[in-house]
Amino acid sequence: MAQPGIAPDTVPPGKEVATLAGGCFWCLEAVYNELRGVESVESGYTGGTRPSPSYEQICSGTTGHAEVVRITFDPQMVSYRELLEVFFVIHDPTTPDRQGNDIGSQYRSAIFHRSPEQKRIAEEVMAELATRGVYADPIVTELVPAGTFWMAEAYHQEYFARNPAQPYCMWVVAEKVGKLRQHFREKLKRR
Repeated sequence: MAQPGIAPDTVPPGKEVATLAGGCFWCLEAVYNELRGVESVESGYTGGTRPSPSYEQICSGTTGHAEVVRITFDPQMVSYRELLEVFFVIHDPTTPDRQGNDIGSQYRSAIFHRSPEQKRIAEEVMAELATRGVYADPIVTELVPAGTFWMAEAYHQEYFARNPAQPYCMWVVAEKVGKLRQHFREKLKRR
């Protein structure tokens, strides 16, 4: 099995990049691929110490990496704030190192900000959610600077689109896509 590689961190002119962790990257990738203004979603790893980690190493819980998606988007069509609003609907930001039955630090909730502006917006969104009492428990989402993004293995890319009948996809990923469609219908790409 091929090792993942460091992914180029160039941002196309007029575009922005968001890096988010909220459980299994298959879920986040499937959700953000449906959002209008999102140009690409790549599954990968960040936040750890081991260079060029493999999926098996990530799953061991010893590398410190989180499963993440790197989202390239057009800020004229969808704002960073809107990406975060979706993020906080489709996953549980109150469970440390866990999303449902996915347990381990690689499944933590985290926002890897790429600028002071992204950090400010994330702080505002989390404070608003806390003030409104959206969750019964405190939000434990980490807010940390973005580091090196390691592209996940090729078989992880577009996983839901290629494997919709796989049981995890049918029960877990499809539920998160359903939440997106229910709560953000007006923000979906036209098909």
